[in-house]
Amino acid sequence: MAIKQGYFFTSESVTEGHPDKVCDIVSDTILDAILKQDSKARVACETFISKGLLIVGGEITTTAKINTREVIREAIKKIGYDRLSFGFDYNTCAILDSINTQSPDIAMGVDTGGAGDQGLMIGFACKETPEFMPLPITLAHRLSMRLAEVRKKKILPYLGPDGKTQVTVEYAEWKPKRIDTIVLSTQHTEAILDKTGNHITKQSKEEILDNIIKPVLGKLIDKNTKIYVNPTGKFLFGGPAADTGLTGRKIIVDTYGAMAAHGGGAFSGKDSTKVDRSACYMARHIAKNIVAAGFTERCTVQLAYAIGVAAPVSVMIDTHHLGKVQGSVLEPIVKKIFPLTPKEITEYLDLRRPIFAQTAAYGHFGRNGKAITWEKLNKVDELKAAVKI
Repeated sequence: MAIKQGYFFTSESVTEGHPDKVCDIVSDTILDAILKQDSKARVACETFISKGLLIVGGEITTTAKINTREVIREAIKKIGYDRLSFGFDYNTCAILDSINTQSPDIAMGVDTGGAGDQGLMIGFACKETPEFMPLPITLAHRLSMRLAEVRKKKILPYLGPDGKTQVTVEYAEWKPKRIDTIVLSTQHTEAILDKTGNHITKQSKEEILDNIIKPVLGKLIDKNTKIYVNPTGKFLFGGPAADTGLTGRKIIVDTYGAMAAHGGGAFSGKDSTKVDRSACYMARHIAKNIVAAGFTERCTVQLAYAIGVAAPVSVMIDTHHLGKVQGSVLEPIVKKIFPLTPKEITEYLDLRRPIFAQTAAYGHFGRNGKAITWEKLNKVDELKAAVKI
């Protein structure tokens, strides 16, 4: 008798007002501002944020002339930290700028077309959603995006910029079956506290359920789905006032919600000579086209690089024993069809444009839009012809 495979899998997302995401957005906004003037700039921008303070540092080599503080303040304002009542104000926060130029030792290898660092990069795709993304992270992102939308449109005017979501999906026979648990925590004003001052009111929970959770997940919720809204009771103090933030500290939120492996490199604030970013985008592009071609239900792609060396030191394709074609068959084909040096990836995906601030929140993959070139399915027919199945 065959054993039925069942399990629960959880992924989380955060809103753009989460302190780590504020840092990612600031770093990518600076990158975009520089690329608008200098498409060949070398940028590795890191941001740290705390109560009333933002520090930006890193290595940037460019001919661009930007007002860094003005760029930062505008990014924070756009997120929604425009008043001290939410614990952080774009207009009054202190900003420290500690940006230097790129090390000449690294530049020597990059100037010749080599990778800006060693490392391994992971791409993943599966058939669980139309976006070829795992369902838990897709749903968690949709909740976070709806939370931000409701706040910005003032549908629920008491919401603050900081927030987190989490979705647990029950799987049966390796396929998503139902939503088991939903967690939504959102910053808010005192207006929705009950008489004790320690919990938000039942009415506000119902409003959050009706305006955020049900419109996004309603069809997937059943009578046994557990829903937690601000389970600690209240969430007055959020964002940088409640916790420090750092660029690159939400790498699982940025990628596949822990459904796939991760090489450890962050994306935000890095130009495309940094394979942490560009090669991860390419690995996703490869994996998505392989799954769309019908070769497998899910695919993991690993690319690895040595600093200063153009070609990847290894290419691995894993079809997880769920498809018609094994990874060992696909690896040589992928090397022929897809450009894999940092320079080739940059040109193929057109990564010298100021497109990155839009990717800093709600995930870098499964996104729509002409600028998101790594999501294109333009190699499906070529892969099918090469595999000949």
